Amino acid sequence: MGAQWKQAGREAAAHKKGQVVGKLVREIMVAAKLGGAEPDSNPRLAVAVEKARKASVTRDTIERAVKKGSGQLDEAMTIELVTYEGFAPHKVPVIVECQTDNRNRTAPDMRHLFGKGGALGQPGSMGFFFDRWGVVEATHPDKKRDSEGDAIEAGAQNVEPLEGETEEGVGARFLTEMKDLSTVSKWLKGAGWNVTASEMRWVAKNPTHLEGAARTEVLDFLHSLDDHDDVSHVYAGLA
Repeated sequence: MGAQWKQAGREAAAHKKGQVVGKLVREIMVAAKLGGAEPDSNPRLAVAVEKARKASVTRDTIERAVKKGSGQLDEAMTIELVTYEGFAPHKVPVIVECQTDNRNRTAPDMRHLFGKGGALGQPGSMGFFFDRWGVVEATHPDKKRDSEGDAIEAGAQNVEPLEGETEEGVGARFLTEMKDLSTVSKWLKGAGWNVTASEMRWVAKNPTHLEGAARTEVLDFLHSLDDHDDVSHVYAGLA
């Protein structure tokens, strides 16, 4: 699939603005709602909880988010998933996933952000440019670990190396059919892989390569979307 634009480094920036905790708590609630309250049987929740712990989110906050998302509290969960699609500058296709408790607040904010050099499209309009995959990102302490062999054994459809250096041996991104995401995550964990992401993603079919000022313009646009409190994921067809 090739390297594509990621939100690399954005969590560090979000810490400074106090955004990351709120986003992590919402992700825990959504993960618990979709897959249940037990991390051992819900890979997405396990990853979300681990990220929250690394970000120093308190144990009480994590436990409350799990209970609220899974319906164990009288207080109903009001977070809903909303997707926006359109183009960044230079016709780069973009899909933005939001976790919001107020659609009437999020929608005009997205229209405003897309109006700054981009173009907001209709729901489903970017489907031609992306495939929907289950994605498992993981590291293994054995630098000689055969990730391709493990991909076959786990039932993944494809595997590619993670971008950047890792101090934990070898890093790989496993692509799976949506129905196989949980099974692949569990198999890899059992084989000694440290799963750092397990989620459904939009993966660009043919990402565009830009350089210089054009690339900077697109990245600034994507970062402005990513900085919004309600935005959980930004997917772009940018290599």
